[in-house]
Parts: sequence; C-alpha cells; structure tokens
Amino acid sequence: MSKTPDSGKTEDDEPSTVEQYLVKDPERFALNMARMIEQAGKAASAWAEPRERGEVRDHVAEPVVDMVKTFSKLSEYWLADPQRALEAQTRLFAGYMTVWANAIQRVSPNAEGTDDAVKPERGDKRFQDPEWGRNAFFDFLKQAYLVTSRWASELVEHAEGLDEHTRHKASFYVKQVSNAISPSNFILTNPELFRETVASNGENLVRGMKMLAEDIAAGKGDLKLRQADYSPFEIGRNIATTPGKVVGRSDVAEIIQYDPATETVLKRPLLICPPWINKFYILDLNPQKSFIRWAIEQGHTVFVISWINPDERHGAKGWEAYIREGLQYGLDTIEEATGERDVNAIGYCVGGTLLAAALALMAQEGDDRIKSATFFTTQVDFTYAGDLKVFVDEEQVAAVEKSMNEKGYLDGTKMATAFNMLRSGDLIWPYVVNNYMRGKDPLPFDLLYWNADSTRMAAANHSFYLRNCYLENNLSRGKMELAGHTVSLGDITIPVYNLASREDHIAPALSVFLGSKYFGGKVDYVMAGSGHIAGVVNPPASGKYQYWTGGKPEGDFGQWIAKAAEHPGSWWPHWQSWIEAKDNTRVPARKPGNHMKTLGDAPGSYVKVRV
Repeated sequence: MSKTPDSGKTEDDEPSTVEQYLVKDPERFALNMARMIEQAGKAASAWAEPRERGEVRDHVAEPVVDMVKTFSKLSEYWLADPQRALEAQTRLFAGYMTVWANAIQRVSPNAEGTDDAVKPERGDKRFQDPEWGRNAFFDFLKQAYLVTSRWASELVEHAEGLDEHTRHKASFYVKQVSNAISPSNFILTNPELFRETVASNGENLVRGMKMLAEDIAAGKGDLKLRQADYSPFEIGRNIATTPGKVVGRSDVAEIIQYDPATETVLKRPLLICPPWINKFYILDLNPQKSFIRWAIEQGHTVFVISWINPDERHGAKGWEAYIREGLQYGLDTIEEATGERDVNAIGYCVGGTLLAAALALMAQEGDDRIKSATFFTTQVDFTYAGDLKVFVDEEQVAAVEKSMNEKGYLDGTKMATAFNMLRSGDLIWPYVVNNYMRGKDPLPFDLLYWNADSTRMAAANHSFYLRNCYLENNLSRGKMELAGHTVSLGDITIPVYNLASREDHIAPALSVFLGSKYFGGKVDYVMAGSGHIAGVVNPPASGKYQYWTGGKPEGDFGQWIAKAAEHPGSWWPHWQSWIEAKDNTRVPARKPGNHMKTLGDAPGSYVKVRV
C-alpha cells in the first residue's frame, strides 16, 4: 500500500476502474475460450470413461440424501410455527436491506464511509483483495453472501428440539454449502480472478482445465485435488529419512528399528503405534520436524509400526488382527531385537485408540510388557468426537460397509475427502480456485504431500472402528469385545500421558480430557497449542505454540484450563522428563540387526505402496 502523488490517499482508497475488467484482445480471448472448452472436454472424458467401463460407481447420492434429510428436519422446526418462520425471514430481509442501503449510499455522489452490514470472521482470507471493499459491485456480493451464510448458521444454532447429532450435521452441512457458494470461488464474482482472466486473455482457464483433466485422470475418474507440488518429494530420499532397518514384517505391519544417536540409551525401548488412516512418517517428515529423530537423540531405542496399505486380501483383518499382528508382534520383535520385555508405548490418533483397546485386552490376558502409555490426540470416549461424527450414524455406516464389502476395503480417496471436508475452507476451495481458475501450480509442501498420500481401510477393521467407537462408544462403556473378552479401560493401571491439542477438530481437547477418567491408573493430561498435526509435530527448536499442564483431568474442562499452567514452546521435553521419571536406567546403544536378520532399510516397503 502506497500513497499516490500529491494526495493523502492510499492506493486502496482509489476508486475502482472499469478498464481492468475489460478484455483487451477479443480474438485471443475467444481462442483461449475454445482451448478451455477443449480441455474441459478432456476432463469430462476422464470422468465419464471409467464409469462407462464400470470401473467407478458413484456414491454421491448417499451424502446428498443425508444432507437433504438433515435440512428437512431443520426446516420442520422453522416452518412449524408461521410466526417463527416470519421472524426468521424478517431477519434475513433486514440484513439484505442494510446491504442494499449501503450499496446505494456508496454509489451516490456525496458518498461517505459506510460500515458493512456484516464483516468476515477473523482469519477469513477470501476477501483480502482491495476491490472487495472499494468496488460497489463486489462489495455488495461479499456482504450479501456473508449476511446469508451468517443467517443460515443462526438458523441451526437457534433451532430448538433438534437432537445434538442432527444439529451437528446441520451445522456441518451449512458450512459446506456456505464455503461452496462463496463469491470468491467464481470467475465473475471474484475481482482478483476476473482481473487475472482478463489480463491473460483467459489463458489461466486453459491451464486450469488442463490441470482439472489431469487430476480427474489421476483419481481414475474421481477428482484427486492436488494441494501441493508433490514432484520434489520421495519417501526415503527427502521424506522419512531417519536411518534404520525393517526388523519384522507381518501381513498388516512392518516393524522398523532406528539407528541410535547416543552411546547409551534408555533401557526401555519405545514402540510407536501410528494411525493406519494415515502413514507413520508424519512423525518423520524431515530431520527438523521429526519426532522419531528427536526421540532417538534423547536416548530412546525407537521402534515404529508401519501399517500395510490394505487391499482385497486384508478385508477380513479386524482389530484383533491389528493387535496380534501389529502391536503384539511389535512387542515380540522388540524382545527378540533387544532382549527387553519392558516397553514404553505411544499411540497416535486411532493408533492410540487401538493401543488403549489392546492394553485393556492384554491386562485380562496377563501381558504386562507395556509399562507406560502415551497417547497423542487420542479418543477413547466418543461422546464429543468432533466433526468426523457427522459421517457416522446407522444409515451412513451401513452404506460405507456395503461399499467396502464390494472390494474388501474403503478407497483411500474417500477418507481423504472426508478429512478435507472438515476444513474445506482451507483444504478444498483455496486449491480449487488456485488450480483450476487461476491455473497456477501449488507450491511444494511436505505436510500436504503426506496428507495426499492416502491409505485404504480394511473392511473389517474400519467397520469395527466405526461401530464400536463412533456409533456405539463401546470402549469407554466397557462393552467392546475382543478375542472373546469384554474389555475395560479400568484394567489399564500403568501410567498414562494423555496429550490433546487445543484446536483439534478430529480429537477435540474436551473429548480427550473426558476420556482420561476411564483409565484405571494415574493420568497426566497435557494440552498442546494448535491442532491435530501441528500440536503434536512441534519440535522444540521451532519455538512455536505452547502447552498447558494442571491437576487431575477431572471435573469441568473449562475450570481445568483456567487453573492450568501455560508453558511456552514444545511439550516434547516435558514428555521426555515424564518418561525418564518412570525409569531412567541406561544401557549401551543397540543397533538394528545385532540379534536378528534385517529385512531392508527404513522406511520399509509398506509405506511406499500408494493408492
């Protein structure tokens, strides 16, 4: 922003000019429109051909039907009382009238500054271009959109008599629709896109349609939205590079042991159980961000479970198989590799839920090899399970099961889409605009490379998870059945470090807090700043965020936060002190392969199987 000569105004205060929205070279623009239509035809073919061959079946109708049913229940409340419906319509009409009055005032000869009828929420990046404020047309579109979307959200918020699940779904669907219809998503209603299209004579749209065709082809008939330039990254070369060896391999997991970085190490090895919904290398993106490398540098002998990317052969592998052939197989491998039975364990997200269920089962079976458990953003009680719960009710689970049973697994793209929808304003629409309308390649980003490296879900495993956790909440209720046992979290009496993250939308901090009470032993609840990923992957050297510690995780969550002590930076050193307080015995460092044959270099072969 700079001042114009001989005036006290900034460039942002200058009136909008029509010239910037006029096509300068109509012939070239028309040619590019023809090229765009040609590329759009290729995109349509990439979408249609797999369907014509029967390789792809559309399931779009199922979520749309659920959305319509949800909105119908919402409408019933507002239309059941004519007075209530009239009041709701009046609020919307009043908002529009304010927008209209502002627009009239702005275009009048004696216009003075006017306040917007409604302002974007803090952090909303969609309306940063100056033309959204100084051009009367775009300002009108922006305010009308914000008034409408805010009104729709309030309809959900103030609807009485809705059960919480329906309210949650209605709020989620309203947000999805609002994000989708934003004027920032369309050429003619986004000043920045409009200018770029005119300035390039439509070449941006040609590039965008070409990228769209490529992304549909890459998704084999479904759109595989690219969120980053993935070409610079290669697993084992500049992603997941911490040195180590594969020391075990089962049908569902490879066990990786990492090379030591210290002369002595903690006597208790560390076993990490990551989620199978994503790949383990979120904990080993690069040397600067790697929790695995940092733990090794603190003196841990680190073992990691790398889950198989399942196919039709693994359809019948359920939670018992993942416990026996994953977690307990990992413990067996550690004992063979190090001679140690006592182990510290970490579980991340659903990997933590599996670890908790396994510990409850192992307690009944007399397997006491795990001496401490750390949970990263893990839910064991699903009463307040966050936005993913939107996708879980009997009808939706039955539909997912039907889809999975056709192949024995759930396509990885389905889970990736669900996770992206949780933050569609950040993970979907900005990339739609950037890629397919601006025609610009996204930038390289290792985190988004990992996010796009999706995994399939084995049918039996995923069905068990959806029903026993999200749908029936059997784990915290003491009704989960595994290997002929009805397991109880109360049987877990080992020390627990229970990490939540304050802005987590997948495993909300409240949900993790409430889950703490079900364990039978002492639980240290710690809340990190940021979200599900950044709150966990926060190396001390970065100096980012903070974490909170306090008393026992009991009582009111808000009161716990109010009394908790806030600490700057990463929680990693706090966890290390917690681990060492349990057992700080040190032994000479252990190298992979000293006591057993190795099966290849880290990060192994399972992690390299792509969807």
